[in-house]
Amino acid sequence: MLATTMLEAGQRAPLFSLPDADMEAVDLARFVGEKNIVLYFYPKDGSPGCTTEAVEFSDHESEFTRRNTVVIGVSTDDCLRHAEFRDANGISVDLLADTDGEVCRQYGVLQEREANGVVRHSVQRATFVIDKKGMVRHALYGVNPRGHAREVLELVKKL
Repeated sequence: MLATTMLEAGQRAPLFSLPDADMEAVDLARFVGEKNIVLYFYPKDGSPGCTTEAVEFSDHESEFTRRNTVVIGVSTDDCLRHAEFRDANGISVDLLADTDGEVCRQYGVLQEREANGVVRHSVQRATFVIDKKGMVRHALYGVNPRGHAREVLELVKKL
């Protein structure tokens, strides 16, 4: 079951500040009014799907930049793990550490599953396209990582 309700297009994007792979704070509010934001949530650094997604977003980063859009990835992994993942795979987009899952809850992507009496949390793969006014224009849940960056770029082109 989902820990919170899902965020939908037309809602204001929750603002937050989280550390990146270099332990520098990235505050979403600093982009509002200036840039569009592609905010993608992924389960775990180093898994095949997450690697594919991060590499593809990095491969298209210059195209997003030309459209005045910043791409940010979020998972519950810590800063050190993000840095290792980034460096091992040549990832150029920011990766933010939501170690307590609070931002994942705000965006409705933290899932709770119970197995044998043990509750486990996992992050659902999801992407939010946020316009310069801070409004969610697209909320995509359960996405397929392969080719996803290109699909999101097409949505950004229409903003």
